[in-house]
Amino acid sequence: MAEQPFILIVDDEPDFREIFGAKLTAMGCRVETAENGAAALEKLASMTPDLVLMDVKMPVMDGATAVLKMKADPRLKDLRVAFLTSLGDPRFEMQEINRKFAAEVGAHYLQKTEDLDILGEQIKRILSS
Repeated sequence: MAEQPFILIVDDEPDFREIFGAKLTAMGCRVETAENGAAALEKLASMTPDLVLMDVKMPVMDGATAVLKMKADPRLKDLRVAFLTSLGDPRFEMQEINRKFAAEVGAHYLQKTEDLDILGEQIKRILSS
């Protein structure tokens, strides 16, 4: 893991951005946030994070569209991305579709949880891989 990993949190929920941003900062990360995929792409024009945590369902531009645009951009195509979703669709086949899409675009797939320590540990593993 980098000495101070730089993470971009992309999520339309301001409380989640604030609380999870504080958690990652306490873990020694530098954090930036964006409220949707379009705002994330604007920020990515001038920064290169170690990891982009991308919510799936957001207004303006959803996470899947933003990641497809990132993968089409030669400068952004190799950025590490983790889809971070609370969609928790009870239908197994929908969960599998989301996981398969993440795998196809080279992204990780994490579910939001009340236990931010668990999410923090998952992110540490991604950063150290």
